Amino acid sequence: MKTVLITGANRGIGLALAQQFSRRGDRVIAVCRLGSEALAATGARIESGVDVTDGDALAGLAQRLGDTDIDTLVLNAGILGREALDDIDAAGLDSMRRQFEVNALGPLRVAHALLDRLAKGASIGIITSRMGSVADNDSGGYYGYRASKAAVNAIGKSLAVDLKPRGVGVFLLHPGYVATEMVGGTGDVSPEQSAGQLIARLDSLTLEQTGTFWHADGRALPW
Repeated sequence: MKTVLITGANRGIGLALAQQFSRRGDRVIAVCRLGSEALAATGARIESGVDVTDGDALAGLAQRLGDTDIDTLVLNAGILGREALDDIDAAGLDSMRRQFEVNALGPLRVAHALLDRLAKGASIGIITSRMGSVADNDSGGYYGYRASKAAVNAIGKSLAVDLKPRGVGVFLLHPGYVATEMVGGTGDVSPEQSAGQLIARLDSLTLEQTGTFWHADGRALPW
Protein backbone atom coordinates (compact mmCIF):
# COMPACT_ATOMS: atom_id res chain seq x y z
CA MET A 1 0.00 0.00 0.00
CA LYS A 2 1.30 3.44 -0.99
CA THR A 3 0.23 6.88 0.16
CA VAL A 4 -0.80 8.98 -2.84
CA LEU A 5 -1.61 12.70 -2.69
CA ILE A 6 -3.48 14.20 -5.64
CA THR A 7 -4.26 17.86 -6.25
CA GLY A 8 -7.36 18.91 -8.20
CA ALA A 9 -8.94 15.62 -7.12
CA ASN A 10 -12.64 16.52 -7.07
CA ARG A 11 -13.42 15.99 -10.77
CA GLY A 12 -12.07 14.96 -14.16
CA ILE A 13 -8.67 13.30 -14.29
CA GLY A 14 -7.99 13.97 -10.62
CA LEU A 15 -11.19 12.22 -9.55
CA ALA A 16 -10.49 9.26 -11.84
CA LEU A 17 -7.00 8.97 -10.35
CA ALA A 18 -8.42 9.04 -6.81
CA GLN A 19 -10.93 6.36 -7.74
CA GLN A 20 -8.36 4.04 -9.29
CA PHE A 21 -5.62 4.46 -6.70
CA SER A 22 -8.23 3.83 -3.96
CA ARG A 23 -9.66 0.83 -5.77
CA ARG A 24 -6.31 -0.91 -5.90
CA GLY A 25 -5.77 -0.37 -2.18
CA ASP A 26 -3.57 2.71 -1.98
CA ARG A 27 -4.11 5.30 0.73
CA VAL A 28 -5.31 8.44 -1.10
CA ILE A 29 -5.19 12.03 0.11
CA ALA A 30 -7.44 14.03 -2.20
CA VAL A 31 -6.66 17.76 -2.24
CA CYS A 32 -9.15 20.19 -3.79
CA ARG A 33 -10.81 23.55 -3.41
CA LEU A 34 -14.29 22.01 -3.14
CA GLY A 35 -15.15 18.39 -2.47
CA SER A 36 -17.72 16.35 -4.37
CA GLU A 37 -20.01 13.40 -3.69
CA ALA A 38 -18.09 11.32 -6.20
CA LEU A 39 -14.83 12.06 -4.42
CA ALA A 40 -16.31 11.22 -1.02
CA ALA A 41 -17.45 7.87 -2.45
CA THR A 42 -13.83 6.87 -3.11
CA GLY A 43 -13.11 6.67 0.62
CA ALA A 44 -10.12 8.96 0.18
CA ARG A 45 -9.04 11.38 2.89
CA ILE A 46 -10.33 14.68 1.53
CA GLU A 47 -8.45 17.90 2.14
CA SER A 48 -10.77 20.57 0.73
CA GLY A 49 -10.39 24.33 0.82
CA VAL A 50 -6.89 24.12 -0.62
CA ASP A 51 -6.08 26.42 -3.54
CA VAL A 52 -2.66 25.65 -5.04
CA THR A 53 -1.98 29.38 -5.41
CA ASP A 54 -2.53 30.04 -1.68
CA GLY A 55 0.63 29.72 0.40
CA ASP A 56 -1.22 29.79 3.71
CA ALA A 57 -3.57 27.01 2.60
CA LEU A 58 -0.62 24.86 1.52
CA ALA A 59 1.20 25.48 4.80
CA GLY A 60 -1.95 24.39 6.62
CA LEU A 61 -2.14 21.25 4.50
CA ALA A 62 1.47 20.37 5.31
CA GLN A 63 0.77 20.88 9.01
CA ARG A 64 -2.33 18.66 8.94
CA LEU A 65 -0.39 15.88 7.23
CA GLY A 66 1.84 15.68 10.29
CA ASP A 67 4.37 12.88 9.86
CA THR A 68 2.57 11.25 6.89
CA ASP A 69 5.02 10.08 4.24
CA ILE A 70 3.90 10.58 0.62
CA ASP A 71 5.02 7.91 -1.85
CA THR A 72 3.35 9.39 -4.94
CA LEU A 73 2.55 13.07 -5.40
CA VAL A 74 0.34 13.85 -8.39
CA LEU A 75 0.24 17.56 -9.23
CA ASN A 76 -2.90 17.65 -11.31
CA ALA A 77 -4.73 20.93 -10.56
CA GLY A 78 -4.91 23.14 -13.64
CA ILE A 79 -7.01 25.58 -15.64
CA LEU A 80 -7.40 26.30 -19.35
CA GLY A 81 -7.74 29.63 -21.15
CA ARG A 82 -8.21 30.00 -24.88
CA GLU A 83 -6.51 33.29 -25.77
CA ALA A 84 -6.04 33.91 -29.49
CA LEU A 85 -3.74 36.62 -30.79
CA ASP A 86 -6.66 39.06 -30.99
CA ASP A 87 -7.43 38.48 -27.29
CA ILE A 88 -4.17 39.83 -25.89
CA ASP A 89 -5.84 42.75 -24.17
CA ALA A 90 -6.08 43.50 -20.44
CA ALA A 91 -8.52 40.64 -19.84
CA GLY A 92 -6.46 38.23 -21.92
CA LEU A 93 -3.29 39.09 -20.04
CA ASP A 94 -5.10 38.63 -16.71
CA SER A 95 -6.19 35.19 -17.91
CA MET A 96 -2.61 34.35 -18.84
CA ARG A 97 -1.33 35.44 -15.42
CA ARG A 98 -3.93 33.28 -13.69
CA GLN A 99 -2.90 30.27 -15.75
CA PHE A 100 0.74 30.81 -14.79
CA GLU A 101 -0.24 31.00 -11.12
CA VAL A 102 -2.23 27.75 -11.24
CA ASN A 103 -0.52 25.68 -13.94
CA ALA A 104 3.14 26.60 -13.44
CA LEU A 105 3.64 28.07 -9.98
CA GLY A 106 0.92 25.91 -8.37
CA PRO A 107 2.82 22.61 -8.80
CA LEU A 108 6.03 24.23 -7.58
CA ARG A 109 4.27 25.67 -4.52
CA VAL A 110 2.75 22.30 -3.62
CA ALA A 111 5.99 20.39 -4.12
CA HIS A 112 7.90 22.91 -2.02
CA ALA A 113 5.32 22.88 0.77
CA LEU A 114 5.41 19.07 0.94
CA LEU A 115 9.14 18.45 0.48
CA ASP A 116 9.55 17.17 4.03
CA ARG A 117 6.67 14.76 3.54
CA LEU A 118 8.14 12.99 0.49
CA ALA A 119 9.27 9.45 1.26
CA LYS A 120 12.63 8.23 0.02
CA GLY A 121 11.99 6.75 -3.40
CA ALA A 122 8.88 8.90 -3.90
CA SER A 123 7.61 9.86 -7.33
CA ILE A 124 6.17 13.20 -8.40
CA GLY A 125 3.93 13.21 -11.45
CA ILE A 126 3.24 16.65 -12.89
CA ILE A 127 0.18 16.55 -15.15
CA THR A 128 1.26 18.86 -17.93
CA SER A 129 0.30 18.88 -21.62
CA ARG A 130 1.92 18.30 -24.98
CA MET A 131 0.58 21.80 -25.70
CA GLY A 132 3.55 22.94 -23.61
CA SER A 133 5.92 21.40 -26.15
CA VAL A 134 7.60 24.06 -28.28
CA ALA A 135 8.61 21.50 -30.90
CA ASP A 136 5.07 20.14 -31.18
CA ASN A 137 3.28 23.49 -31.60
CA ASP A 138 2.02 23.72 -35.16
CA SER A 139 -1.37 25.34 -34.54
CA GLY A 140 -0.62 28.42 -32.39
CA GLY A 141 -3.10 30.14 -30.10
CA TYR A 142 -3.81 29.21 -26.47
CA TYR A 143 -1.11 31.64 -25.39
CA GLY A 144 -1.53 31.35 -21.63
CA TYR A 145 -2.08 27.59 -21.53
CA ARG A 146 0.82 26.74 -23.83
CA ALA A 147 3.20 29.11 -22.06
CA SER A 148 2.18 28.00 -18.56
CA LYS A 149 2.62 24.33 -19.48
CA ALA A 150 6.00 25.02 -21.08
CA ALA A 151 6.93 26.79 -17.85
CA VAL A 152 5.86 23.88 -15.66
CA ASN A 153 7.87 21.54 -17.87
CA ALA A 154 10.97 23.64 -17.14
CA ILE A 155 10.07 23.75 -13.44
CA GLY A 156 9.62 19.98 -13.39
CA LYS A 157 13.01 19.46 -15.01
CA SER A 158 14.67 21.62 -12.35
CA LEU A 159 12.82 19.75 -9.60
CA ALA A 160 14.06 16.48 -11.11
CA VAL A 161 17.68 17.64 -10.93
CA ASP A 162 17.34 19.04 -7.41
CA LEU A 163 15.44 16.06 -5.96
CA LYS A 164 17.36 13.21 -7.59
CA PRO A 165 19.98 13.18 -4.79
CA ARG A 166 17.09 12.59 -2.36
CA GLY A 167 15.93 9.60 -4.38
CA VAL A 168 12.78 11.38 -5.61
CA GLY A 169 11.82 11.09 -9.28
CA VAL A 170 9.89 13.80 -11.15
CA PHE A 171 8.00 13.02 -14.34
CA LEU A 172 6.16 15.33 -16.76
CA LEU A 173 3.01 13.54 -17.94
CA HIS A 174 0.60 14.43 -20.75
CA PRO A 175 -2.78 12.77 -20.03
CA GLY A 176 -4.00 12.78 -23.62
CA TYR A 177 -6.93 14.76 -24.99
CA VAL A 178 -9.30 13.84 -22.18
CA ALA A 179 -13.06 14.36 -22.27
CA THR A 180 -13.47 16.50 -19.15
CA GLU A 181 -15.49 19.57 -18.21
CA MET A 182 -12.41 21.69 -18.86
CA VAL A 183 -12.66 20.98 -22.60
CA GLY A 184 -16.47 20.87 -22.74
CA GLY A 185 -16.66 17.08 -22.70
CA THR A 186 -14.86 16.66 -26.02
CA GLY A 187 -11.77 14.47 -26.29
CA ASP A 188 -10.59 11.12 -27.57
CA VAL A 189 -9.98 9.40 -24.23
CA SER A 190 -12.09 9.15 -21.08
CA PRO A 191 -10.83 10.31 -17.66
CA GLU A 192 -10.88 6.66 -16.56
CA GLN A 193 -8.74 5.51 -19.49
CA SER A 194 -6.30 8.39 -19.02
CA ALA A 195 -6.00 7.80 -15.28
CA GLY A 196 -5.21 4.13 -15.86
CA GLN A 197 -2.45 5.05 -18.30
CA LEU A 198 -1.04 7.73 -16.01
CA ILE A 199 -0.88 5.29 -13.10
CA ALA A 200 0.89 2.78 -15.34
CA ARG A 201 3.50 5.41 -16.23
CA LEU A 202 4.04 6.34 -12.58
CA ASP A 203 4.41 2.65 -11.69
CA SER A 204 6.93 1.97 -14.46
CA LEU A 205 9.16 5.06 -14.55
CA THR A 206 12.34 4.92 -12.48
CA LEU A 207 14.73 7.41 -10.93
CA GLU A 208 17.04 6.99 -13.93
CA GLN A 209 14.27 8.50 -16.07
CA THR A 210 13.61 11.49 -13.82
CA GLY A 211 13.00 14.78 -15.59
CA THR A 212 11.51 13.21 -18.73
CA PHE A 213 8.33 14.09 -20.63
CA TRP A 214 5.82 11.35 -21.45
CA HIS A 215 2.47 10.80 -23.09
CA ALA A 216 0.20 8.75 -20.84
CA ASP A 217 0.19 6.02 -23.50
CA GLY A 218 3.93 5.49 -23.07
CA ARG A 219 5.40 7.61 -25.86
CA ALA A 220 8.27 9.98 -25.06
CA LEU A 221 7.37 13.58 -25.99
CA PRO A 222 9.56 16.36 -27.43
CA TRP A 223 10.31 19.51 -25.46
